[in-house]
Amino acid sequence: MHSLLALSRLIDGITARIGRSASWIVLVVVLISAGNAVIRKLFNVSSNAFLEIQWYLFSAMFLLAAAYTLQRNEHIRIDLLAGRLSKRGQAVLDIVCTVLFLLPMTAIIAWYGWPIFMDALRSGEMSSDPGGLIRWPVLMLIPIGFTLLLLQGVSEIIKRVGFLQGLAPDPTEQTLDPHKEEHV
Repeated sequence: MHSLLALSRLIDGITARIGRSASWIVLVVVLISAGNAVIRKLFNVSSNAFLEIQWYLFSAMFLLAAAYTLQRNEHIRIDLLAGRLSKRGQAVLDIVCTVLFLLPMTAIIAWYGWPIFMDALRSGEMSSDPGGLIRWPVLMLIPIGFTLLLLQGVSEIIKRVGFLQGLAPDPTEQTLDPHKEEHV
C-alpha cells in the first residue's frame, strides 16, 4: 500500500502543477477578449480566430483543471447521503462512486476522444468559419483532460483506501494551500 500511496502523491503532484498552470489561462482569455473588443471598437475589425481561440482556451481551462478540482475536493456534490455518513462511510461512498461512475466515464470519453483528435490531426480539420482555426488542438484536450481526471480518480481511491486502512489521513480534511508548492 505504501507504493500505491507514493503513486498517489506523484499523481497529485502532476495534477497540482497542471491545475495551477491552467489557472493562468484565465488571464490569457481576459487579455484576448479585451484586446479583441478594443480592436473591434477602435478599428471596426474583428476575426473569428479571436473568438475561437477564446473558446479553445475556455475548454482548456475546464478540461485541464477538472482533475485539480477533484484533487481539492471542490467538485459540486449533493450531500443528501454523504452528509449523514461517518468519515469512514463517506470514504467508502467516494470509492464506490468513483469506481462505478467516474472511472468508467472518464475512460470511455478519453478512449473515444483519441481517434476524433487523431482524425482531425491527420486531416488538418479546420473550423468552417471564415478565418477560423485548426481543430486538432482543442480536440486533443478531450483525451488529455479526461485521462488526467481518470488518473486523479485513481489517486483519490488510493488515498481513501489508505485512510480506511489507517495508513493515510482523511483526504477530505487536507487543505491544499494554492500558494504552496507541492513536490512530486
